[in-house]
Amino acid sequence: MRTAEDLETRLAGRLADLRVERGWSLNELAAQAGVSRSTLSRLERAEISPTATLLGKLCAVYGRTMSQLLAEVESAPPQLMRSDRQQVWRDEKSGFTRRSVSPPHAGLKGEVMEGLLREGADIPYDKPPVPGQEQHIWVLDGRLELTVDGQRHDLRKGDCLRFRLWGPTRFRNPGPGAVRYAVMIVLP
Repeated sequence: MRTAEDLETRLAGRLADLRVERGWSLNELAAQAGVSRSTLSRLERAEISPTATLLGKLCAVYGRTMSQLLAEVESAPPQLMRSDRQQVWRDEKSGFTRRSVSPPHAGLKGEVMEGLLREGADIPYDKPPVPGQEQHIWVLDGRLELTVDGQRHDLRKGDCLRFRLWGPTRFRNPGPGAVRYAVMIVLP
């Protein structure tokens, strides 16, 4: 069985490959992503685990959703995604857990992921990985404060916010308790 460490090692390698494919130096990528060169270097060598915010910045530079990036380090998923086979990624530092319920797949434009934010978690994304992507965010449990293009939305259990993503977003859990939500993404 693959471990989280295996995933992080493969992810580090893929991030290094993406930079090299574009012919960028670490300094060039650092300038584009707004991340220090040393952080990028350590990330590409799998010396540190990426945070959700860091991955969001890199996805925006590379024009990929986080799901697409993570899918690139996994083998092609089967048509039926059993719960125990769904890839889970954790960012302990920010309090974010992400389950790829229905990962990206060639020929399909949609994907479904489940997010879990612990109380007090606050994750900003400076820009969308793919401008114009359609998102539907459905709160399954708890409360989510979601800011999209400067407009704040207070979502509670059962609420669904749908939009096209063009600018910054911020996912914040004001509590009490954890918030669990589903994200449906449709690429343009």
